[in-house]
Amino acid sequence: MIVVTTPTGQIGRQLLDRLLDAPDDAVGGLRVIARAPERLTPRARERAEVFQGSHADPGVLAAACAGADRVFWLVPPVFRADSVEGHFAAFTEALCEVIGSQGVERVVAVSTLGRGVAKNAGQISASLAMDDRICATGVHYRALCPPFLMENLLGQVPSIRDRGEFALAMGRDRVLRTCATRDIAATAARLLLDGSWTGQRDVPTVGPDALTAEQMAGVVSEVLGRPVRVRRTAPAEYRETLLRLGASEAWAQGLADMAQALDDQDFYGIGTPSTPDTAPTSFHQWCEETLKPATRTT
Repeated sequence: MIVVTTPTGQIGRQLLDRLLDAPDDAVGGLRVIARAPERLTPRARERAEVFQGSHADPGVLAAACAGADRVFWLVPPVFRADSVEGHFAAFTEALCEVIGSQGVERVVAVSTLGRGVAKNAGQISASLAMDDRICATGVHYRALCPPFLMENLLGQVPSIRDRGEFALAMGRDRVLRTCATRDIAATAARLLLDGSWTGQRDVPTVGPDALTAEQMAGVVSEVLGRPVRVRRTAPAEYRETLLRLGASEAWAQGLADMAQALDDQDFYGIGTPSTPDTAPTSFHQWCEETLKPATRTT
């Protein structure tokens, strides 16, 4: 039995589709935890057992995990959270309680690169602390560790389409490694359908590109067939933008700290090797297949 959290999110919905395509005997039953079950596809509502609520709710999580042996875990971003650390901790403690009481055998979670390197890195530091807490339970654990998600650019589609510009909080010559969410979902599906692995380890998901911000803008320009430039922003400016968009002080500061850490500590940078087995999608391919259609329909 597999339990999927965030089944309507960017990664969770793609993972759910892959699990629904898998043979029933490999899945062994499928449950999802969703705040808004109406956002699930008809196929998902028909074939998966749906538990409505948040997976930070110990009662909801315990009910969904009763008799389950595998869990896909992702802590969703909440822009109005009062505390970055508290937000991650609330979800993590609920999972650790279930691991201890329900006999969950394997957990596959979305984490981040930066272990042993990232310091004072906002949401990245909180995610790595989540891994440590889960590992302390002794559960078999795989932490999927991507760098910058290509899908982060989808939030800037109106600016890309209307002004030919997107913003990144990074230095001029800094390389930013990337990953497509489809590759995270595919790797998660393989792990969840494989009952043979044991122990605890990180699974990097790093795409094939090593691009600076200007080089990323060049790829976007090529794919869209018109000039697109990148506007580099300082972490403080990034923070102010997030506050204007409705983020809490804590969440905005955490993301600004994350941007500063990425620029200063470079753990999403050129020194990080690509992992073609877990993240084959190039930035050019993603722009062709995802970004370009989004600029036409949004």
